[in-house]
This record gives sequence, structure tokens and C-alpha cells, in this order.
Amino acid sequence: GVDVIGEVPVARWGADDVPELEEPVASRVRHGGFVRGAELMDNMLFGVSAAETAAMDPQQRLLLEYGYVALHDARLGREALEGSSTGVYVGIADSGFVKVLGKTGRFTGVYSATGSSLSVSCGRLSYLLGMQGPAVTYETACSATLVACHGGVRGLQLGECTHSAVEGVMLILSSDGTISIAIAAMTSSRGRSHTFDERADGYARAEGCGTLTLRGASPSEA
Repeated sequence: GVDVIGEVPVARWGADDVPELEEPVASRVRHGGFVRGAELMDNMLFGVSAAETAAMDPQQRLLLEYGYVALHDARLGREALEGSSTGVYVGIADSGFVKVLGKTGRFTGVYSATGSSLSVSCGRLSYLLGMQGPAVTYETACSATLVACHGGVRGLQLGECTHSAVEGVMLILSSDGTISIAIAAMTSSRGRSHTFDERADGYARAEGCGTLTLRGASPSEA
């Protein structure tokens, strides 16, 4: 019941990061749904140093936090997970963090390569909890999390893992992608998706992170 669509917060990008755009393109980059505090992380809880945290794509931080929560909600603690064949299946896309690193001067740091890598994203949770099942990252645009869920299900069916942590995350840290989509007239100048409506003029981009834990059926349930 809460409207989360609003104008782009300064924490994402300021006027200096967006070139002068003519209407209606300018209006199409003005709105979106943004996660507040996405840059925050209790790094000590996850055993990550402050220096490495500063070079980590916030998407990796969200995957760690919410992946841990999903496993905990499934009553899977560290003792049960360490050494287990629990798999991690992640749907993710480029957030624009490399551009952010370049502006802060941390692009050449020791942690920048792993911090901005999509392929590393799935391994963070596995490494933290000592899980030895599959760890896979999927980047298939809008279907990434759906494909990751499919991978998690198939991993259970094929006996590759006992549990599957399925995760999907999306943050928009750079204006580049939003501008490109706006030029293609894919986003709404009003920031609203009016599907099957005469007011329809595109959609609004938004951020989020979702996780769930899947388990294989026991013989009595199969």
C-alpha cells in the first residue's frame, strides 16, 4: 500500500552526472523506485573489512544480508550449512558500480576486481557459510532471477544440492542505462506503469532484492 516511486535521490546521481537532455527524454529519467540505505552494511557481522566493503558493489552487500536471512528463516544455521552441498543461485545485472569506483579513485584498489564482479556475487554467501554446493550467477536481463530460480530447482532435482538459496538483486547506481532506455522511449515520463491503459507511456525502473530458500522433497513427499 506504499508508493515507492519518486524522483531520483541525490545518493544515486546528481545533476552533474546527467547530461542536458531535451523533453520528453529528460522526464523519462526523473523517476524510479530506489532502495534507501543500500550503501550501508554491518561488515563486521560478515567478516568483511572496511576497505573491502568500500570496494564492494552494494548489490553484493544486499545478497549477503538477505541470503543469510533467507537461510536463517529456513532454520538453517551456520553449523548445518558449513560443509553442506547447499547451492547459491543469483540473478543479477550490472549496477553501474564500476563507474562509481572510477569517480572515487578506488577502481585500481586490491578489492575492486572482486567488488565489481557479477561472477563473484554468488560466491560471497557460499564462502561466508562454508557451503560447497553450486554457486552460479545468471545475467539474463529481466529474466535473471526467474532463470536463477529454475537453476535452483534443477539443482535439487538432479541431486546437486540439498538446499538452494535463490537470490535476485537490482540496483541502479549509474544514470547511463536509464538514459539509454529513456532515449528508446521505454520508460514513462510520469514514472508510472499504466499497463493496458490509455495513459500507458512506458514503465518506471526500480530496485530491490529478493531471496528464498528451496529444499528437495523427502521420499515421503515426492
